Amino acid sequence: MPSAEINGLTIGYEDQGPHGPQGSGPALVLVHGHPFDRSMWRHQIDRFSATHRVVAPDLRGYGATTVVPGTTPLSVFAGDLAALLDHLGVEEFVLGGLSMGGQIVMECYRLCPGRIRGLVLADTFPAAETEEGRAGRYAMAERLVREGMRGYADEVLDRMVAPYNTHAAPHVHRMMLGTDPEGAAAALRGRAARPDYRALLTTVSVPALVVVGRDDAFTPVADAEAMHAALPHSTLVVVERAAHMPNLERPEEFDAALTAFLDSLVRPS
Repeated sequence: MPSAEINGLTIGYEDQGPHGPQGSGPALVLVHGHPFDRSMWRHQIDRFSATHRVVAPDLRGYGATTVVPGTTPLSVFAGDLAALLDHLGVEEFVLGGLSMGGQIVMECYRLCPGRIRGLVLADTFPAAETEEGRAGRYAMAERLVREGMRGYADEVLDRMVAPYNTHAAPHVHRMMLGTDPEGAAAALRGRAARPDYRALLTTVSVPALVVVGRDDAFTPVADAEAMHAALPHSTLVVVERAAHMPNLERPEEFDAALTAFLDSLVRPS
């Protein structure tokens, strides 16, 4: 598995598919959620690397990337991602993320909009954290460091993956158990202090795809509808019979939506 020494970290990543003009459009960069790793995109990497250069990193503190205890703001995740793409020579790209990954996508657009050809925002939401939510994230961070990941993973599995999607549950559970508690805690503390991206969404000049699982309890369909309404050039897709991880629960439906979106970016105007 490839890795790169960037920003004082060893960053693990996937970089598959055609490099250069032989691809059928801009590179596709996929950002995983919490508390997962880049393997959550395995279906999409396999599917889209036939036509696009697909880059999927492990974020700081997750997977094969260095764990940095403390607090990791979304801006730090975004800076790591930009530095990795510079290292790989990826100038322009479609940027997609799920849940926390979607919030990192929004932060990346805030910092470097000129490099981004399109946004994919899956099962995520743009608002800043509430006081209650901040307290909950800080408390959960301390719990993960104290107890490890298993109790949390067992508790949230049926919300991450709908109970009727048993095929996806083992992989999701393994990713959660394999995450370093210090890395997960650092991300939770950073997300507790995240900015509000709702005004930013109204200024996005590139096309966007908003995707959500019909039965997502973490980021309900109403959140996706609000993002769709705020974004000037967006498409909304609700994936039936899926919860928080439609790309793993219903990969065929998720990939069909992503295929249509990517095709629309290279179509003559």
